[in-house]
Amino acid sequence: MDPFVTLTAPAVPLDIANIDTDQLLPARFLKKPRSAGYGNFLLHDERKPGFPLNDPAYAGARVLVTDRNFGCGSSREGAVYTLVDGGFRCVVAPSFGDIFAANAAKNGLLTITLPEETVAELRRQLQETPGAAVTVDLPAQTLTGPDGQPRPFAIDPFKKECLIEGLDDVALTLRYQDAIDAFDRADEEARPWLMPGT
Repeated sequence: MDPFVTLTAPAVPLDIANIDTDQLLPARFLKKPRSAGYGNFLLHDERKPGFPLNDPAYAGARVLVTDRNFGCGSSREGAVYTLVDGGFRCVVAPSFGDIFAANAAKNGLLTITLPEETVAELRRQLQETPGAAVTVDLPAQTLTGPDGQPRPFAIDPFKKECLIEGLDDVALTLRYQDAIDAFDRADEEARPWLMPGT
């Protein structure tokens, strides 16, 4: 996955609480391969007239600033795929579904938890100035809104390291390739009767 260090990009406000994973990616699209472009299905059934993601002013947004309990519901990883494939690298909310947040980190999507009033103020600023950018500095753990004020956020150190270095589960495992190979060689010598073809 692509490393996440700093990002300055337009942000889109979404004043909806409790957006669940079925809203993010409706179940009927799960039968499609990801190569079909999961970004095309992002919040598919919510996109009524006036919906912020339909507004050209927010075109190219890479940060979503939303309301509490984002990503609740089922554990479908496709909900994260649809955001990533839709161009998003960061979601800001007062709270997240636990499984969604874990899946997000493993796919290069940063979730930032800030107090409800702080997030509401960010959404207000973004509504007043559609297309305004925010800056996320992951090493410094700050998010700077359109008003220029940096807001600190907390993040698990391991999750932070993985995002900055662009490490998914496979890449993490490959860090130990030499140790894995050494174990395999030693095991083959110690128990040759278990090896295939013997």
